[in-house]
Amino acid sequence: MADKKSANILSLADTDDNKEQDYEVSGLAGLIKGKFTEAEDARKFDEERWLRAYRNYRGVYGNDMAFTESEKSKVFVKITKTKVLAAYGQLIEVLFSSGKFPVGVEPTPIPEGIVEYAHVSKFKRQEEQPQSPYGYPGDGNELKPGATSILGGLKDKYKGMDFVAGEAKDGKSEPQISPAEEASANMEKLIHDQLEEASAVNVLRHALFESALLGTGVIKGPFTYEQTSHNWEKDPVTGENTYSPKTKLVPRIESVSCWDFYPDPDAVTIDDAEYVIQRHVYTRSQVRDLMNRPYFRKEAIRNALNMGPNYEARGYESSLKDRESTSEYDKNRYEILEFWGTLDTDLAMEAGLELDDNDMDDMDEVQVNCWVCNGEVIRLVLNPFTPTRLPYLICPYEINPYQFFGIGIPENMDDAQTIMNGHARMAIDNLALAGNLVFDVDETMLVPGQDMKVFPGKIFRRQSGMPGQAIHGVKFPNTANENLMMFDRFRQLADESTGIPSYSHGTTGVQSTTRTAAGMSMLMGAAALSIKTVIKNIDDMLLRPLGETLFAWNMQFNEDTPEIKGDLHIKARGTTSLMQKEVRSQRLMTFLQVASNQNLAPFVRWHSILSEIAKSLDIEPEKLINDPEKAAIFAKIMGMANGNQQNQSNNQQPSMADDGGAPTGADADDITGVGGGNIGVGGVPTPGEDSFSAGTDEDEGAN
Repeated sequence: MADKKSANILSLADTDDNKEQDYEVSGLAGLIKGKFTEAEDARKFDEERWLRAYRNYRGVYGNDMAFTESEKSKVFVKITKTKVLAAYGQLIEVLFSSGKFPVGVEPTPIPEGIVEYAHVSKFKRQEEQPQSPYGYPGDGNELKPGATSILGGLKDKYKGMDFVAGEAKDGKSEPQISPAEEASANMEKLIHDQLEEASAVNVLRHALFESALLGTGVIKGPFTYEQTSHNWEKDPVTGENTYSPKTKLVPRIESVSCWDFYPDPDAVTIDDAEYVIQRHVYTRSQVRDLMNRPYFRKEAIRNALNMGPNYEARGYESSLKDRESTSEYDKNRYEILEFWGTLDTDLAMEAGLELDDNDMDDMDEVQVNCWVCNGEVIRLVLNPFTPTRLPYLICPYEINPYQFFGIGIPENMDDAQTIMNGHARMAIDNLALAGNLVFDVDETMLVPGQDMKVFPGKIFRRQSGMPGQAIHGVKFPNTANENLMMFDRFRQLADESTGIPSYSHGTTGVQSTTRTAAGMSMLMGAAALSIKTVIKNIDDMLLRPLGETLFAWNMQFNEDTPEIKGDLHIKARGTTSLMQKEVRSQRLMTFLQVASNQNLAPFVRWHSILSEIAKSLDIEPEKLINDPEKAAIFAKIMGMANGNQQNQSNNQQPSMADDGGAPTGADADDITGVGGGNIGVGGVPTPGEDSFSAGTDEDEGAN
């Protein structure tokens, strides 16, 4: 059971009297049922769109498709499925190819409660402290402990160190830290760990697939769960290891299907919604298991179970489950409505919601979470989130500015898919005729009573004396090429309507532009422009709000790691991941070459450049690159090592300049230039000698 503080995020604390209380909830249950019916009726048009998109994805014709008597082929070319999977694959590749969840935490430009830089000053503080500008003890304006701390949540980590705010003037003698960046790095690491434990990647995959298929993805949470970790402790008396599991509160998220999500009919965005309702379909055992979950009313659940199954299958479920009818699905199922929204205060209190009169402040409505099954309110609590919000994140693939739900890939190419199917059917029906002969038979020229079936070796008997040919073969013209040309034309229109060209997902054939790597790279870059809008929607409506909710949860309820506290903000990194890593790496290397200029070097943060280059190569910079402080230490160590090696080499090779004397064996007074060696410099031949090569005056006169 969660403690009192953690219970606030789940619900209001229930009392033991709930088992004996008899709630009059017919008014509240009826109100929620009425709102559900209203939202369900307003969603009929969206359900038709989703069902048609799902059929196009599966390659199944609906009941509204009528074939003529002459049509034999009922082929369905599933180009829609190829486009949906291509879009889904691009989203997964962009968001999760780096191996890290695309959510980051950064300090604000001007952090509050924590400084951007702090250092240990080498100058001793003066013994006389300046008078506090906040008043004096006992004036009633005392600040809470830690209110003026420059380290925020890191004050316990650096306890006993005399840090002062600001950058260090002397980086060598004054150690410097960045509390805001360190707090943001700790928070980012914690959020990534929580998302990994909650299997957030799998949850987002389901939401992104429905976003590409139906146009909208829905994420719910985060909610608090108790996580149990296995632990063994050694008994100091017996020396045996005893099993002692540990529990801790962790946030969890889950994906909600669009078919089970019913928003306020008058809302365009989740922020405009007054309420939302999620429909659950549970078996009897699943409903019974709700008794073991916190803050569910056990007696109300028993009453709902005694009334029997109440689920009514919807018409679209037969198509989704590939069944002729939904009668077999109606058995032994309970429908539970989970309501999130505002209720009248008096109605909520009549339904058993306990409120503190001191905290009401004459409010006329409250934000609640209510579960209803078979007319029984099985759970009613205040909205636990602070600040109050609806715990759903809505991510449209393509934003529809006038409707709540977005537009997906199948809806964009619906007309193109329909026309491609028509031309494919016509081509196949025509080939069935053009590939066979049709016979023209003059029966007056044949003997009556013959079997008209045609097979190899068939013999027809003619009337004697009848001139001319009795049987003629007729070949129908082949128009399949024209139909296939129209098919290809509308496939190109499908590329343009979806923004996903065929060459991006492995189409056959070689075009003029795709013959070279440069041309293909140019086309792929142009194709990425359409997916950038989708990634931006995911950043703004899913990743950033998800990071902000996890940030708020940790700031409010995570007391185990105070070093995450700070003035931080969430940054979604889906769009930045879209740039091709090769291009980004090349740009960083180009910038590195430009910045190597000695005049520009002082203005460049080399550590940040190396970190970005490592990230572009899918390398974790924390494992390979030192921070500036460690780099200075290693540089000093390497410099000392190089100096020692230089000194050793100088000692091993003494020079003449070391002691001012001549090398061993040399004679300083020798003027021959041989240096005391046994190799002479030799003599230079003079004119008249045999080895003298120049001509003499006598030779010139003889000539």
